[in-house]
Amino acid sequence: MRDFDQYRTDVTPRRSFFGRVAALAAVGLSGLGTTTARAQTAQSDGPNWPGPLKGRHRQVFDVYDINDGFPLGFTNNFLTPNESATAVLIFRHKGLPYALGSAMWEKYKIGESFKIIDPETKAPAVKNPWFQPKPGVLQNAENALDRLLARGAVIGACGVALRGQSRRLASNAGVTPEEALKEWTANLIPGVTVLPSGTWGVNRAQEAGCTYCAGG
Repeated sequence: MRDFDQYRTDVTPRRSFFGRVAALAAVGLSGLGTTTARAQTAQSDGPNWPGPLKGRHRQVFDVYDINDGFPLGFTNNFLTPNESATAVLIFRHKGLPYALGSAMWEKYKIGESFKIIDPETKAPAVKNPWFQPKPGVLQNAENALDRLLARGAVIGACGVALRGQSRRLASNAGVTPEEALKEWTANLIPGVTVLPSGTWGVNRAQEAGCTYCAGG
């Protein structure tokens, strides 16, 4: 009986010890899995955009419609009285055409499709009216996209809208949706960054210290 009791007393701590080792190993593996998952999540968070922003005052303009050029006027109205300011513009949804070069406007009938009137011709726009316009066309020349870019504006275009709108208008140019997307992406105005989505861009700009302005 003593031998059995001695065996039971000796084995039980061993079992307990190995049980604790197994539990600690499981926790360790679980922690490793969590760390790996976090690392993968961080890697899939998208690009480091808009990056460090200069200027004491920072504002993001959420441009989800053309709105007759007013979003660019809002941007200029923010920059003009602030000597130290940075503007971030997000072109998404129906505001995406702002990001496109004039060749795409003509080929894909963007003005006609979006009902955008060129302030110069008073007809459906066959070019981007707000990028490098002729002198006197805009009520305020500082509202032009090229002028805003020269003043340090950071511009992003919604990748979801880029795919969706190019697909929608592909038939206007007699091309496939894939060809349209490729061509639109290649013909963004200089300085525009394609973002995972417009709402993603609005979030990242606010995380970078921007206040919010609806530009639609």
